[in-house]
Amino acid sequence: MEKKDIKKIVLAYSGGLDTSIIIPWLKENYGDPEIIAVSGNVGQADELEGLEEKAIKTGASKCIVADLTEEYVNDFIIPCMKAGAVYEEYLLGTSHARPCIAKKLVEIAQEEGADAICHGCTGKGNDQVRFELAVKALAPTMKIIAPWREWSIKSREEEIDYAEAHNVPLKISRETNYSKDKNMWHLSHEGLDLEDTGNEPQYEKPGFLEMSVSPLQAPDVPTYITLEFEKGVPVALNDEKMSAKDIILALNKLGGENGIGLLDIVENRLVGMKCRGVYETPGGTILYKAHQYLESLCLDKMTAHEKEKLAITFAELVYNGLWFSPLRKALSAFVDSTQEKVTGKVKLKLYKGNIIKAGAWSPNTLYSEKICTFGESDYNQADATGFINLFGLPTQVQAMAEQGLL
Repeated sequence: MEKKDIKKIVLAYSGGLDTSIIIPWLKENYGDPEIIAVSGNVGQADELEGLEEKAIKTGASKCIVADLTEEYVNDFIIPCMKAGAVYEEYLLGTSHARPCIAKKLVEIAQEEGADAICHGCTGKGNDQVRFELAVKALAPTMKIIAPWREWSIKSREEEIDYAEAHNVPLKISRETNYSKDKNMWHLSHEGLDLEDTGNEPQYEKPGFLEMSVSPLQAPDVPTYITLEFEKGVPVALNDEKMSAKDIILALNKLGGENGIGLLDIVENRLVGMKCRGVYETPGGTILYKAHQYLESLCLDKMTAHEKEKLAITFAELVYNGLWFSPLRKALSAFVDSTQEKVTGKVKLKLYKGNIIKAGAWSPNTLYSEKICTFGESDYNQADATGFINLFGLPTQVQAMAEQGLL
């Protein structure tokens, strides 16, 4: 499709630096098309304030803010948590938000009769892949526009120059221009001083952390919490029934106050480079820990070990933008099967960045104190002799062969 044939574009709009300047840029470079700005609300909170006014002021015909919070939690976050999916310590906060948002972009583009979908992801990042693979999976013939791969702008400083020249209002300055992504699950920080891996993150600097405090600034007394799960899904916090969404929001507050969930990593991006990022995931870190704790009671050894191996594949699929792939769907089916008995309650102690196990109970527990006790039990210790003889037979035969004893 030629540029001149594109009359209507749906733009993935966050109101941040990249997408703010894309609106006038598209107007200038694509023959003044109609631009529909779409923001998927995945829990950005105050970042959504004034979004519609700003989008229209900078050239959009309208701005749609779609509430995706429940869908994001139930259809994307919880499946990843149940899978135990972790990519190099990273709990996938940006990764699983992108397919959720892209799904809504496709729906609106089809409803509006748009000719193209546009995103503001850079050519260096993972998000360009996540957005575009989701669009290809859901609307395979839809035109995709990625300005960062077309325009002459080379840096965020040049973006700010462009914004100032086109009277685009910004909430950032050149000095505080971290690249951030925020939703109800996490907040990421990249750029500026973090680009030098020799620099310690400024956790104690006012304004750096938004969802958490530094463990040094956390209370000197622990906070105890209990979490209840049904078939792997969180259903109650401190004995109060809640939706998974409300549990995450409450855990964000409790975890943030106790300095939980700070992560500083150099990760391997899909596009081939290493990148340093600082993540805040207070509620998510607690939820993963609690779920893993309960699984230790409820899953048999072979299932637990196989699930642990497949969790790496699951995380890589999500990180690499393959949410809508057949393999991810198949792995989710496996995970759901493993969660049938993962029901029960766990107690945790939160203290200065630490999550300390404080008790776990399940009606489906495979742990038996009667069997494993160091006291008297019905377990016949003499049975171990035959077990060891059979289990060790290959080792014994190998040694006898090497010593000429066969």
